[in-house]
Amino acid sequence: MILRTLLLLAFAGTAALAKEAKPNVLFIVIDDMNDSISLLDPKSPIKTPNIERLAKRGMSFSRAYCISAACNPSRVATLTGLRPSTSGVYQNASDWRKALPKRRTIMQQFQAAGYAVRGAGKIFHHKLAGAFHDKASFDDFLPMAPQNMPPKKLNKAPEYGSRNTDWGVWPDNEKDTIDFRTTEYCIRNLKNPPKDKPMFLAAGIFKPHSPFYAPPKYHENLPTIPKPKRLENDWDDLPSGANALMKRTKWFWNGMRKLDQKIPGSYQNFIDAYAACCLFADAQVGRLLDALDQSPIAKNTIVVLWSDHGFHIGEKDHIEKFALWEKANHVPFIIAAPGVTKPGSRCEQPVDLTVLYPTLMELCRLDAKTKCDGPSAVPLLRDPDALWPYPAISTYGKGNHAIRTKHWRYIRYADGSEELYNHDYDPNEWTNLAKQPAMVPTLSKLRARIALGQAAEPVSNLRR
Repeated sequence: MILRTLLLLAFAGTAALAKEAKPNVLFIVIDDMNDSISLLDPKSPIKTPNIERLAKRGMSFSRAYCISAACNPSRVATLTGLRPSTSGVYQNASDWRKALPKRRTIMQQFQAAGYAVRGAGKIFHHKLAGAFHDKASFDDFLPMAPQNMPPKKLNKAPEYGSRNTDWGVWPDNEKDTIDFRTTEYCIRNLKNPPKDKPMFLAAGIFKPHSPFYAPPKYHENLPTIPKPKRLENDWDDLPSGANALMKRTKWFWNGMRKLDQKIPGSYQNFIDAYAACCLFADAQVGRLLDALDQSPIAKNTIVVLWSDHGFHIGEKDHIEKFALWEKANHVPFIIAAPGVTKPGSRCEQPVDLTVLYPTLMELCRLDAKTKCDGPSAVPLLRDPDALWPYPAISTYGKGNHAIRTKHWRYIRYADGSEELYNHDYDPNEWTNLAKQPAMVPTLSKLRARIALGQAAEPVSNLRR
């Protein structure tokens, strides 16, 4: 009887230890942050010390790419583990839950595993006053507050786009911003995490998404932000597919050039405002990390940070995302997993964000039966030089795909036309090599890799 009692106590103690050992997750997603920050470009004047502080705790991926350069398809794909070519969710207006009625989001996987799942801000796309938010994915959620707008546009250009296409110093008080409210909610939860279960906490930071508003201190003492390098007639070697896809967004760049002629300095102010918004977003990351460090779960929390896509501020004569070029798709991506990632490690392998869902599933020992379109990146977290045969693929619109390898960016449009850039010699993607006869062997390999990467099981088999 005594032996049985001792065995039962030992079993109960082991079970309690296993429960306690389940890692918490702090899940940070930033909107529209491109690769011009100092995390990915040490020479950049856009300094992100807090994001770099997180990188020093774990692994940063220097060649990470979004799944789609638009908010809704990017977030849906990342949060469900299914590419647009599997789900059919290609556009910001696509009703993703109707397309995937039974698919568990990553948050629902954690709910099913016994986690308390909480969040705030922009996690799913905020279109239609948050209509695409998924209430079932959270036990508690603070919705994204409406944008605090000035009485009239600050850029003095009512003819340039909508109220959302604006930039300047706003508001005076940082506490009046969407993101301060979001981080305050998350800080409260970090200070008082659940006592009886682990926590998955999602923080959706809206900036640097437009309008490019940031409080005064982020504009003060802003260093000189150089305008992007440009090539006159850069679009002359673009194929038909590129011109068709980009036609809808050409007004952003053409309008900016006209505005800068009418009000000199407008373009530089636009660039500076984007940089200030990046600094503001970085400060919110810092607030979250400070709160985590002071929390009771500091030593047992996995931190993930990613951006839903990049953003052009004039590169390749383009403003906005909505493209398949490097600047629209290259994003910051960091995973700090205690006991798994080596502090300050860096992975140079090209990856896309389909890895995020299965990676968290593996790190937290969740349901391994769920099928995803991407592999787990845990092998890379343990060894950044591990064999990695998987392509990094981005999709924008049905049938338009880009693949990124260490040396190449290859784009294939729905009409079969192509772009090919050698990043060893042409990081600005100014010279399209797709029609050069010497590139035929390279093109053949990259075409095959895109086809392989897009091959997925029927969506009916992947909706769980």
